[in-house]
Amino acid sequence: MKKTLIISCCVGIALLAVSTSCAPKPKYKGKIGITCMDLTNPFFKVIANVMQEEAAKYGYEVVALSAEIDPSKQNAQLSDFVAQGYDAIFLNPADSKSAGEGVKKAYQAGVPVFTYDIEVSDAGSKDLVISHIGSDNYQGGQLAGESMMKVTGDKGTIAIIGYPEATAAIQRVEGFKAYLKEHNSQLRVATELSGKGNRDDGYAVATDILQAHPEIVGIFAINDPSGLGAYAALVKAGKTNQIAIIAFDASPAGKQAVFEKKLYDSPQQFPRMMAVGTVEAFIKYLDGGKTPKVISIPCSHYFFEDSVKDPSRVAEQW
Repeated sequence: MKKTLIISCCVGIALLAVSTSCAPKPKYKGKIGITCMDLTNPFFKVIANVMQEEAAKYGYEVVALSAEIDPSKQNAQLSDFVAQGYDAIFLNPADSKSAGEGVKKAYQAGVPVFTYDIEVSDAGSKDLVISHIGSDNYQGGQLAGESMMKVTGDKGTIAIIGYPEATAAIQRVEGFKAYLKEHNSQLRVATELSGKGNRDDGYAVATDILQAHPEIVGIFAINDPSGLGAYAALVKAGKTNQIAIIAFDASPAGKQAVFEKKLYDSPQQFPRMMAVGTVEAFIKYLDGGKTPKVISIPCSHYFFEDSVKDPSRVAEQW
């Protein structure tokens, strides 16, 4: 009986493999160009990978490029996508204002642009974008404000490590500050500096903050890389027990840092949903459907209690 069952299962698996390999692939329809601020960031890497998988289901090839946090390089990439006749562009601006130049060129050439994660802020280009799909960063910032009040007991001086070139980071800081104001927080923001969204600059900025404001009790960093850079500065200064860090993303590294109690909270984004939503918006646009101008995905707290029971943390996944 057991031997027969094993043979049957093997035959079934073999037939499934044959049927899957024989399944017709979608007819090739064209190319989509992706350009993001930095593909070395795992957040953008997972988005690009999922976009490639999803677009392939509809017959589209996806070419993903990294702007390496260089607005000029990104605008050159946008121009190349247009010149090479790509069917659409998925854009994550390295600089929300500067990206407007490339968006205008694409619009004039009839190439639809969809933004994800970060919006275009240039007044003459923002309305040319078909649809934006991203996290509700303002709401996520409010979650960070709630956590900061809780972990500090709502007393003392805090600092913010932001990234003013990106609309997403701006909205997170706005939400954070609004929550403190709406709840009559006693916390005082001593300084707000740019960490450029990466570990090295997060470390450097946090080091400067600790020297100028040794009394601070909390730091809000707009993403996990800058938050983890700030934590490294705390370790060097011997202040890990004095200062709490709230980051943002719940990236694989961020989840582990929450588990190790290096970060108190990292409001969670859902990059896979963002990627799928962008491809779906494009397909809907092609089919003549009306796509919402902005599609917002709510964030959620990610505390130590969440990390303990989270299998994705163990698997190092978003």
